Amino acid sequence: MRIVSINVGTPKTLDINGQPLVSGIDKTPVAGPVAVGKRHLAGDGQADLVHHGGEDKAICAYPSEHFAYWERHYGRPFAAGAFGENWTLAGLTEDEACLGDIYAAGTALVQVSQPRQPCSKLALFHQLPGLPKAVIQTGKSGFYLRVLNEGVVEPGAALLLVERGQGALSIAYINRIYYHERDNVTAMEQLAYHPALSASWREAFLHRLAAQTEP
Repeated sequence: MRIVSINVGTPKTLDINGQPLVSGIDKTPVAGPVAVGKRHLAGDGQADLVHHGGEDKAICAYPSEHFAYWERHYGRPFAAGAFGENWTLAGLTEDEACLGDIYAAGTALVQVSQPRQPCSKLALFHQLPGLPKAVIQTGKSGFYLRVLNEGVVEPGAALLLVERGQGALSIAYINRIYYHERDNVTAMEQLAYHPALSASWREAFLHRLAAQTEP
């Protein structure tokens, strides 16, 4: 498991079919070491701080293994940073990454906190209106990492599993419960009270559980 590319970018105004879009989704691969902070990588930023960034979502990671699928599906190239991810990974997909897993990378220590939830800006950026829905249907979402220990990481760095998260609940499993098994109360309770789950996804599951018990 390794980081094949580190991608950063600050919010900028993009021209999407003549319409301005302010976003930090346009990431550029960088060479050399990059400082990893509690809220973001050095040189990185988000425009929408309500839905992106913060300590639970300091690093967006995406498996490079998925690019071949998207290239076949859409007939166009997808390269590192295409999904607005900070770390393009090799050897770690949603099937292997589990909620609460702790990884060492360079001198930093990071923890899996939630799946990546595709938004409309991903569709606008690629001018592919169906892309967010396709991400949900396929489960090729990527995931977020919180930073437990700040440090420095460079492209090519190995990802070393330090500790497996409680229950070994994979990102693929969480996606399935969140999007496709919305009435699975037992699974939602297990996830809602998992100590490593991000605050926003915890709130979402608790809201659903409350709705299930309403008379």
